Amino acid sequence: MYNGVTFVPVFDKEALKGNPFMAEEFFNKRTVTCGQLTAADNGRKVVLNGWVHRDRNHGALHFINLRDRYGITQVVVDDDASPELSATAASLRMEFCVAVEGIVRLRPDSMVNKDMHTGEVEVKAIRIDILSTCPALPFMIDEETDAKEDTRLTYRYLDLRSGGMQKRIRLRHEFVKAIRQYLYTTNFYEIETPTLIKSTPEGARDFLVPSRLYPGKFYALPQSPQLLKQILMVSGFDRYFQIARCYRDEDARGDRQLEFTQLDMEMSFVTRDDVLELIEKLFGYVFDKVMNYRLPVKFRRLTYHDSMNTYGNDKPDLRFDLPIVDIGLLATKTNFDAFTGALAAGGVVKALRVPAQEGVSFSRKFIDGLAEAAAVYGARNLGWIKVGDDGTFTGGVSKFFAGLEDELSASLEAKPGDLLLFIAHPQWKKACTSMGAIRSKLGKDLGLIRPGFEFCWIIDFPLFEFNEETEHWEAAHHMFSMPQTEYISTLESDPGSVKGDLYDLVLNGYEVASGSIRIHDVELQKRIFRICNFSDEEAEKRFGFLLDAFRYGAPPHGGIAPGIDRMVMIMAEQTSIKEVIAFPKNTAAISPMDDSPSEVDGKQLDELHLIIKKQATV
Repeated sequence: MYNGVTFVPVFDKEALKGNPFMAEEFFNKRTVTCGQLTAADNGRKVVLNGWVHRDRNHGALHFINLRDRYGITQVVVDDDASPELSATAASLRMEFCVAVEGIVRLRPDSMVNKDMHTGEVEVKAIRIDILSTCPALPFMIDEETDAKEDTRLTYRYLDLRSGGMQKRIRLRHEFVKAIRQYLYTTNFYEIETPTLIKSTPEGARDFLVPSRLYPGKFYALPQSPQLLKQILMVSGFDRYFQIARCYRDEDARGDRQLEFTQLDMEMSFVTRDDVLELIEKLFGYVFDKVMNYRLPVKFRRLTYHDSMNTYGNDKPDLRFDLPIVDIGLLATKTNFDAFTGALAAGGVVKALRVPAQEGVSFSRKFIDGLAEAAAVYGARNLGWIKVGDDGTFTGGVSKFFAGLEDELSASLEAKPGDLLLFIAHPQWKKACTSMGAIRSKLGKDLGLIRPGFEFCWIIDFPLFEFNEETEHWEAAHHMFSMPQTEYISTLESDPGSVKGDLYDLVLNGYEVASGSIRIHDVELQKRIFRICNFSDEEAEKRFGFLLDAFRYGAPPHGGIAPGIDRMVMIMAEQTSIKEVIAFPKNTAAISPMDDSPSEVDGKQLDELHLIIKKQATV
């Protein structure tokens, strides 16, 4: 018995004697796994199937560590073994796939391995059958490998045998399993939506699929099931979810891939608080079940403005306490042109206190590294002051605060040994994000981040963002999000001030879910389209099927879509979603294992009525 499953031979050996149609290898069917045996199995005859993890031949004794996904068992070929058995054992190499028949026995006390579940026992081999062989390995298969990414992905089937990948894929399985277990008990239907859909602009570039039957026409792979799940609400399925595959033709990065998986959810007749409460209960259940970790009943809530102002971004890591402070009023009392100039242009002055750290010298090199992190987000200069042991200000911009030391110390709660940092910028958002980059770097570099999982909700997002390049308003999330009621009358006259009924879920500094209450009124939806530069004609062409559905008694509805890959990545304490996906693409959007994307032959192109346009060479 293992995890509720009893392993027994599929075939009765005696009953199969004389049957010419049954192959000998069926006699090697495992009866236990390599992670199952304990001292209670002493004397038991067993059959193990697995891979040779380690092989140590000491002449008289031959030790084999046999591995499957359940664990490792030590197999011993004793000095009294038959010549045939000894010869077979001697021929083994790492990652040979073998079947071992043997007797379980206790290890000597001095040889007990307390780090292994099976460490009290070993199996004395009486027969070993080689099921398949393996050439020299491109890298060692262990808990983790130090092979380069492309090598790991080229031989992903080997990489997936490593202890770390086995644990992370199992974690992903347990995570999705727990999600389903919870949602099945709360009246949700699991409904699949199509993979081939109409191309609709949703913020990223579509993957297009040419139609063979209809030359010149294309399907698109879904960026998300957004429109279809809204139509499911119109159809009366008031609580829907699916573990949905999504596709976006955009550049890959650590926490993003061309194809990804999300928990897609939608509900009718709900408010924002209903959605947030459901997710809090769902992940409370999942983390307790999968991680044995208790989350708070309610997650902290921050408005978009407060999150940007205090933490420098809209996905704050709350596992460390370094708040950003606005010192605009105090800065007006200085004669520092960088401060007063930014304020005169309608900007802000932001400050951050870096607490003194034992063994950390706030050197000029240290400060320059912070300035480089801020410059990426638009900060022109980084001001700084060191607080001496006697509380006096030294270095950097300290001279501009002469006579204002007490006020600044009180504003930032400065203490001896601290480093004070300042960014002034005529644009509020750039000042915030620049200081936010510094805050994030300090959290990692100074070891300020506490262990654990810190969720928070970000609410009251702007509904629109102005695109300086196109000189048009765009939806901050997507065009189907409901504006908050008090802004409906001023949508067209003041789009920049409109707040949406939007919400993001943040975990440990990553956005892990995004959602909103949706528009269900045709005329309001058309107004949003127009603001986003879609004429009525274009909107009907692109989204007519959704607008038609809304005309037939659409209910109020809302939803959310947590990212499976990103959530599991964080739970597994990894920094790339490639570590929790079985077959990911590399950073160049290529799969080295199967060499995709690849060229196709001319016949396939002819069937699809396609001609490849070659790029001109210079």
